[in-house]
Amino acid sequence: MSADFTVERGGVVRGTVWMLFILVLLFWLPLLGPLLAGAVGGKKAGGVGTAIAAVFLPCVLLAAFLFLYSTALSGLPLFGFMVGAGSFLLLVGNIGPLLVGAIVGGLLAR
Repeated sequence: MSADFTVERGGVVRGTVWMLFILVLLFWLPLLGPLLAGAVGGKKAGGVGTAIAAVFLPCVLLAAFLFLYSTALSGLPLFGFMVGAGSFLLLVGNIGPLLVGAIVGGLLAR
């Protein structure tokens, strides 16, 4: 009688959490930070497809968080919209290295 102890590998949420965590920790490294975050998150996602899907979630989640947080602190919805839109544009600028790292990490996960 043998027990099958299979651990489910990967997933979009798992890759997103790792990418988001490392991206926040390594924000001070302009090119290397998103590249490393993408590689680790892509490996944790388990494949290239899920890694690519996980790339866009940190960008959207951080922009939404900054929008809600700045609106709640200032009480000005227009200010919150401007901060959210600006942060979204800055985060989109980091998607290039994050996407390359995610593809490399997804290929390493196989």
